[in-house]
Amino acid sequence: MLPLHRLRARAISHSLFPPSTLRAAIDRLGFVQADPIRSPARAQDLILRHRVTGYRAGGLERHYPSLNVEEDSLYAYGFVSRRVWRLIHPRKTTGLSALERKVFEVVRKFGRMHPRELESHLGRERVINAWGGYSKATTQALDDLHYRGLLRVARRENGIRTYEAAPPPADPLPSAERLRQLVLAIASILAPAPQKTLQANLARYRRLGSVRTVLSDMRCSGELESETVDGIAYVWPASAKVASDGPSMVRFLAPFDPLVWDRRRFEHFWNWPYRFEAYTPVAKRIRGYYAMPVLWRHQIIGWANANVAGGSLHVDVGFVDKRPREKDFRVELDAEIARMEWFLGEQQ
Repeated sequence: MLPLHRLRARAISHSLFPPSTLRAAIDRLGFVQADPIRSPARAQDLILRHRVTGYRAGGLERHYPSLNVEEDSLYAYGFVSRRVWRLIHPRKTTGLSALERKVFEVVRKFGRMHPRELESHLGRERVINAWGGYSKATTQALDDLHYRGLLRVARRENGIRTYEAAPPPADPLPSAERLRQLVLAIASILAPAPQKTLQANLARYRRLGSVRTVLSDMRCSGELESETVDGIAYVWPASAKVASDGPSMVRFLAPFDPLVWDRRRFEHFWNWPYRFEAYTPVAKRIRGYYAMPVLWRHQIIGWANANVAGGSLHVDVGFVDKRPREKDFRVELDAEIARMEWFLGEQQ
């Protein structure tokens, strides 16, 4: 049986690979989760800064049009490598509403379209959205057409998505092969992943086949390796390698970083519960509005809250147990704060 500390080491070395170019990092990850909150930067930027050489906040948005990447939903919403994006589609493209057909025709006719520009063609009718609030009907139609793969995000303007018609899909792979490759893609992003997590996050693709059967077949064929530790079955692609030792660094991780994304795995690996509290009432917060897990060597020992005020970065670090007393930790903590300052650059 693989001990728990070896699983942790595998997760860290696989996910926090040596920094590379932006394009290469996205290709290797396959998916970078997005979130609009900026505290002190958006989740996608906080994720990429550990994996891209010389990365600064906002780099993904600035370079998006020239990258081999798409915005879409995999198991969450974010930025997907073109390789993985081709596995997601086609989704259902029938049953469009009259408004959706009109929106699609306008975008195809006039090209790249900002939601505000679309209103000039089709008006500003409002509808109740999935969260019980109100959205403009045209914006909701754009979102639905995007999800179906008929539109793509061309770029963002001040954080707002602009759309254009998606290229005609290539001949899709057979359903069984698409599902197999999606299993490999998500298993790699979250490796080593609890099998229950994989099953839950692949459920949206059940139209392609039986997720449970595919996982079982891939374990039998050796495409997925597996170990059960403390009654939890973990799986990962057989190609995933593990380094013997990671660097002795302090890292502030985004709440949606692949290394900490699965909260059940987090608690099993590091023996304390981490929760994202941005939407928790202030009085009920335990660790802070945007507390980022703090990784030191192979342990996540606490959390950091960072904010910019008066042009300066302020970082408050909390610890699950006692603060490490060795000099190396103090030096590395200061180095991580300095890296965060450089990463934020002109946003401070």
